[in-house]
Amino acid sequence: MKRLLRETAWIAHKDLLEFSRNRFAVVMLIVVPMFMMLMTGFIFPSENTLKDTPVAIVDYDKYSEDRNYTVMFLDTLYSTNNRTNLFVFSNAETENDAKKCITRGDISGAIIVPEGFSSAISNNIQTNITILTDQSNPQVSLMLSSIVSNILESIGEKISTMKVAKMLANGTEQQNGTYNTNYNTNSTLGKAYAIVKPYTVKTKSTVEGTTNYYQFMAPGLITMVVMMSVMMGLPRAISHEKEIGTLDGMMVAPIRRISIILGKTLAQSARGMLQGTIILLLAVFIFGITIHGSIALAYLLMLLGVFSFIGLGIVLTSFASDEETAMMVMTAIQFPMMFLSGVFYPIQQMPWFMQIIAKFLPLTYAVDAMRKVLVLGATLEDIFLDVSVLLGFGLVMIAIAVPAFKYAMAR
Repeated sequence: MKRLLRETAWIAHKDLLEFSRNRFAVVMLIVVPMFMMLMTGFIFPSENTLKDTPVAIVDYDKYSEDRNYTVMFLDTLYSTNNRTNLFVFSNAETENDAKKCITRGDISGAIIVPEGFSSAISNNIQTNITILTDQSNPQVSLMLSSIVSNILESIGEKISTMKVAKMLANGTEQQNGTYNTNYNTNSTLGKAYAIVKPYTVKTKSTVEGTTNYYQFMAPGLITMVVMMSVMMGLPRAISHEKEIGTLDGMMVAPIRRISIILGKTLAQSARGMLQGTIILLLAVFIFGITIHGSIALAYLLMLLGVFSFIGLGIVLTSFASDEETAMMVMTAIQFPMMFLSGVFYPIQQMPWFMQIIAKFLPLTYAVDAMRKVLVLGATLEDIFLDVSVLLGFGLVMIAIAVPAFKYAMAR
């Protein structure tokens, strides 16, 4: 056992020493995960990143005599925006003008107030507010539509509540053209609000604190980069050395074949863990990700992820004729795993046949386990299935990798 450990450590030290002498490779080892995290962290819009979005207002009701509710609607919209700075409002004469501005890229959307808007509300006639969005930018359009819809719904509730309050109190709540804003349960306005909106929806998370899309994505990125580091490092560690002849030297040396595999596995694991640590630190200190689970368990999952993929990487690399072929094979394996394993998008949103494919990918279970630990504070018991699948897959692939490596080296 001591000899096995000594030989394994020697092979790992040799690989890491050779890697450290390549300054460009060392720099890229650090820069690549930083670039990926910074790029993906800022590329996806959120309510915090959607600021000063240009939006036009088309007011077809501006020449109407009855503009009370139109003015109320626009004032509320402007005052809400003054607190959030989500939009930069401008005016457009017609809907066609707004469409032209969207096509030119001058604005991201428009809010269209129909003619007779205020009069319709005064006469208890349902009317519409139109939100015009940019279909070429679906993510921003979806968020813009959601935010504006929430504002409009709030304004609608306010208007309806005041009208119901007026009916309940026979106008006693109205003073000097304005309405009392006391929403106390025992007040007339409070009772009116309960009629307009008899219940509210309260969203509560399983863990405390706010969350965002990046909180969902960061655990997947950590796991994916560790996997990529291991898979992309093996062609250099095996195929390249086979091409230049240094691997043959190790094969004829009095070193066990399993020591060579374990040594190279240890070297790739060290590189993968370093990149995983960099991403974890960036996620916490730059993007404010809150870690609700155990850091030790997160690192255990990183190691388990390396163990799961290293055997697969050795098998694929051993049978590749050269380093270029090995890199192509690795890329072909990694690409579908990146998009089908829930790294960027929830698996539940995928078509049913893709969900079935995802269940056969080891990265799916690694991402799921890491996300549960970091986001939900899961324990080892909670991720037992994921850990079992990763451990089983790793053992099977290592069992195949050892004879495959021996056979490939004997050719």
